[in-house]
Amino acid sequence: MTTPIHGWNEPQFNAVRRAFESNFAERGDVGAAVCIYLHGEPVVDLWGGWYAPDREREWDRNTLVNVYSSTKGLVAFCAHRLVEEGKLDIDAPVAKYWPEFAVNGKESMPVRWLLCHKAGMAAVKRELVTEDMFNWETMTSALAEQEPWWTPGEQHGYHAMTFGWLVGEVIRRIDGRSVGTYFRQEFAAPLGLDAHIGTGPEFDARISTVIEPLIAAEFPPTSDLFGDPDSVGIVAVINPPVFNPGGPAMASRRDWRAAEIPAANGHATAHALARIYGGAASGGAIDGVHILNPETIERGIEEQTNGPDTCIGINTRFGLGWALTGESTPYGPNPRAFGHPGAGGSLGYADLDAGIGFGYAMNRMGTEVAHDPRCAVLIDALYVSL
Repeated sequence: MTTPIHGWNEPQFNAVRRAFESNFAERGDVGAAVCIYLHGEPVVDLWGGWYAPDREREWDRNTLVNVYSSTKGLVAFCAHRLVEEGKLDIDAPVAKYWPEFAVNGKESMPVRWLLCHKAGMAAVKRELVTEDMFNWETMTSALAEQEPWWTPGEQHGYHAMTFGWLVGEVIRRIDGRSVGTYFRQEFAAPLGLDAHIGTGPEFDARISTVIEPLIAAEFPPTSDLFGDPDSVGIVAVINPPVFNPGGPAMASRRDWRAAEIPAANGHATAHALARIYGGAASGGAIDGVHILNPETIERGIEEQTNGPDTCIGINTRFGLGWALTGESTPYGPNPRAFGHPGAGGSLGYADLDAGIGFGYAMNRMGTEVAHDPRCAVLIDALYVSL
C-alpha cells in the first residue's frame, strides 16, 4: 500500500521530504508529521500515513498525538515566563512557593534543581496505583512529603514523570492556574498552537492511536539500573505504572488524556512544536506575538548538567527545563540548540544559531531512549539543505 504524503515544502528542502518519505518506507512510520520554521517562517509542513494500524483513516494536518516528554519543553516555556515576569526566582527554595515541600531534607532545595533534574525526586516513594497519576493533589502531596532519593544537587537523574508535577505545582502556587491552563492561555491561544496539556473528549476524534514499536525496546546495556526493580529509574515509570502494564495503550485512555500530566501527556501537532520553537529561535516572538525575551532564553539554556544520568543510564545534558544538544540529544551541528524529545520519537527543538524551529510527531513508538533514527534523518536532511 502506498503511503499518502501531504503538505508542502520550499524546494530548497526537498531532501527533508525525501527523508520523511523514507521513514515510512524504511523505518516503520505509520502516521507522522514534520514541520520546520526558518527565521520565523514555515518552510516545511508535511504529514502522512494513517491514524491507526488498520490504515483506514489518513493522518491529516490537524491530527494530534501524545508527544510524551516533548511536553516538558512546553512546561519549561511556562516556567521561564514566570521568571521573566519576576514572579519566579529559580534560586529561591521550592518551599518559598510550596510550603508543604519543606520537609525531609528539602527545606532549602532551589527551584533550579527541579528544572535540571538534580532534585533527587525522580520517583514517588509512596505506593501508588495507575489512577493516582490522574489526581493532581495525590501526586503533589506524595512528592511534598517524601525525602529525596539522593542528596539534592550532587547528581542528576531524569525525572521522567515527576518533573511535571514538581514544576507544575510551583507554577500553580505562583500563578493560581494549573500548568495546562497557563500554557493554553499564555502560549497556545496567543500563538495559535494546537498543543494541549490535558484534553477533553471533544479532542478524541483528532487524537491518533499510539502504536507499539516494531521491536521490543532495549535499555542501554551499559546501565545496571534497569536490572534492579527497586532502582529509582524503574520506580519512576512503574509507580504509578505508565508503560507497564498497558504499554502505549495507556495513551488511549480517556482519564490519561483528560488529566494534566505535564511531563508526559501533552497532545500536539508537529506544527505546534515547530512554531513555538521557531519563535524562540527568531528573537523570542513570532508573527508579533511574544514568547520569551532572548536573554530569558539564553539563561534557560545555560548548561546545568552534563554526563551520566542516574536514572536512565545514558549521558544527558540539560539547561533549565530544556534538553540541550549533546550526545543523547543531537539537534544538528550548532551549540545553541535546545528542546525536548519524547518517548517513542517525538521532538521539538530550536536552533538559535540557524534560526530553526523543528517539530516531529508520530504514532509508531520507536525504541531509542532519546535519539530516534527517524528524527536523525530528518535533522540531517534539514542541515544539508541550508
